[in-house]
Amino acid sequence: MTTGGTAAPTARPTPPPSIEAAFGPEAAERIAARIKAVADPTRLRLLATLLNAPDGTACVQDLAEALQTAQPTISHHLKTLSDAGFLGCAKRGPRSWYSIRPERADIVRDLVG
Repeated sequence: MTTGGTAAPTARPTPPPSIEAAFGPEAAERIAARIKAVADPTRLRLLATLLNAPDGTACVQDLAEALQTAQPTISHHLKTLSDAGFLGCAKRGPRSWYSIRPERADIVRDLVG
């Protein structure tokens, strides 16, 4: 097509997305697992409770009481969050104490604000 006697410039083809700019399937799986782990109201409440705990830790019994949820349910959710890399766990006597992993604290703060 011409405009005023001159040819219209031809559009350059858009280059395909760079495979290097994306991440691989393993990284995608890992990220999806983390998103899935926090996409649950109880788990978000657990993260918020731990984030606001006076010393940053809480045991299963205290979390179950705070969330008014059965201990087995809380344990299941804590395991999911731990497996996704959000929580650390330390045994003190007969109890397991959970805390947000320091390298995930900023992410958790952003999630539960």
